[in-house]
Amino acid sequence: MLSLTDALARLLAGTTALAETETVSTFEALGRVLAVDVVSQLDVPPHDNSSMDGYALRTADVPQPGTLLTVSQRIAAGQVGAVLAPGTAARIFTGAPVPEGADAIVMQEQCEPVGGGSVRVQIRPTAGQWVRRRGEDVCAGSVVLARGSRLTPQALGLAASVGAATLSVVRRPRVALFSTGDELVMPGEPLKPGAIYNSNRYTLRALLQSAGCEVSDLGIVPDRLDATREALRRAAEGHDLILTSGGVSVGEEDHLKPAVEAEGRLDLWQIAIKPGKPLAFGEVRTSGADRPALFIGLPGNPVSSFVTFLLAVRPVLQALQGLPGAEPAGWPVRADFDWPRPDARREFLRARRNADGGLELFGNQSSGVLTSAVWAEGLIDNPPGRAIARGDIVRFLPFAALLA
Repeated sequence: MLSLTDALARLLAGTTALAETETVSTFEALGRVLAVDVVSQLDVPPHDNSSMDGYALRTADVPQPGTLLTVSQRIAAGQVGAVLAPGTAARIFTGAPVPEGADAIVMQEQCEPVGGGSVRVQIRPTAGQWVRRRGEDVCAGSVVLARGSRLTPQALGLAASVGAATLSVVRRPRVALFSTGDELVMPGEPLKPGAIYNSNRYTLRALLQSAGCEVSDLGIVPDRLDATREALRRAAEGHDLILTSGGVSVGEEDHLKPAVEAEGRLDLWQIAIKPGKPLAFGEVRTSGADRPALFIGLPGNPVSSFVTFLLAVRPVLQALQGLPGAEPAGWPVRADFDWPRPDARREFLRARRNADGGLELFGNQSSGVLTSAVWAEGLIDNPPGRAIARGDIVRFLPFAALLA
């Protein structure tokens, strides 16, 4: 069996980043991958401004606490004040430009307005206090967001702060999704004897969407070789990746292997992980396309399909978008349970934190128990053959990081 590390290296070696880009509104760019650096054409902030409501003044005019100054002007955010006359102060509000001549802001809580339009300054200020300097966040000409970075909410705010109304991004990966199995029916349909509802279709579609893909759902394909080959030909047209669940074994009713081999190329791997073991990777030829569509076949058990997507498919989708595809980072967390019978394979155990900050384990770790993936907050990455005793430190992969 292949190790996960070796399998992932092979997957990524067979994946080429998409070259096509598109321009989108910054409002609509969340989660997209930048295709071009965002370079600021201005300083941010564009002028010295006040970080407090208070008074702008010259420190030389306040030699000691209790100094009385005439209030000569009032400056709100969005207004530009006049040059500050010596011996005066300007009433100023947060975000307003500091008037020429002033070198400090004294917050209003440290000032006392008095009759006749004056203010008593109760402290001796220092030059630069509560002043946000021009360009202290961003300097004109600097790269604020680098090509190849995924756009987070805070990145979109930064792009907007330098005036970027649109952004050039890598186009979304186009993925065709279908399931195989005559036993599968859709929710809402009668559940005949021997049938099960197709949960993988919902889970994988949502996982693809969360990874920033355009998804074409081709439904359930009958367990026939001709139907499977036809589905593959349809899926290959206009798609970068074909993703399936089920049918990647070598039984008489598993037609994906011969179908993919007939329409392209296939490697059928046994991965040394639990849950997950079978994984198919290859490509399907397309007529008139620059390159074939990638093919990944996941196991049919719902937890196996879910975990294998997170560990193997998501890195491929990242690589298609020009991001580094790599095994996820983990965090050391205390185990508040015993796991005395480890597997010979690398295990990914469903777990969540308890009130004491340790990890507790879902009672049934079967690959068919999808409840465990809903209950859990992440996966424990347990090396092959390693028993876990209460109090041991284990490597925890939160779903929040795996799905980010």
